[in-house]
Amino acid sequence: MRSAFLSRCLGVLVMLGGLTAQIPHATAKHPFLSAISDDRALATFSGTEWSDEIGPKELPFSARVVTTRVAKFSWGEAYQIAFEQVRSQTGKTRTLSPLYFLTTDKEIIRITADKPEELIAKLKTGTAPPPFEPSALYGLSQGTKTYKETALTVAKIVVKGDRCRYTWNHNSGHFTTIEWQRGVGLIEISQGRGARADGYRLRRGVAPLR
Repeated sequence: MRSAFLSRCLGVLVMLGGLTAQIPHATAKHPFLSAISDDRALATFSGTEWSDEIGPKELPFSARVVTTRVAKFSWGEAYQIAFEQVRSQTGKTRTLSPLYFLTTDKEIIRITADKPEELIAKLKTGTAPPPFEPSALYGLSQGTKTYKETALTVAKIVVKGDRCRYTWNHNSGHFTTIEWQRGVGLIEISQGRGARADGYRLRRGVAPLR
């Protein structure tokens, strides 16, 4: 139940057509999510998790995060970020589903299609990136952007120096945080539900992507 909720909070479906915003044509790599090869890039993330069952304290939580470039296009790239060796001290398994992103030189766009690999394969035949909803935007190369999904939710992206930080918050206390580092990739993923009813925070070191 909690994994399904957190997964729903993370993403907005990217589709091939019929949506409201268009990515500008791009030819360069994105500064916060790129790779020089298709090799798996491994990193150890560690942090804490919490829930009503745990109580007022937080327990250690860790995972091996694997970033893989799964496709190259004339306008950008596609990446899978998978979570392996997830270790919890609660005695229960917390499932972290793989994340899929499209990148241009200006944007990082979250894919939540039921079959992301099929969507990515279809994009290989195109000469331009697909349209996407504003709420699917999870990273910029520069500047800031704020998007209000509803009256109770707001997403914000802020680029400052070598960091790009995405935050999504609901008035009830639900939140998602994703932070990128220039030349490194993902360095934080955190999610929570309600007033600390359930959630986790994971951060990584600064080893660059291969």
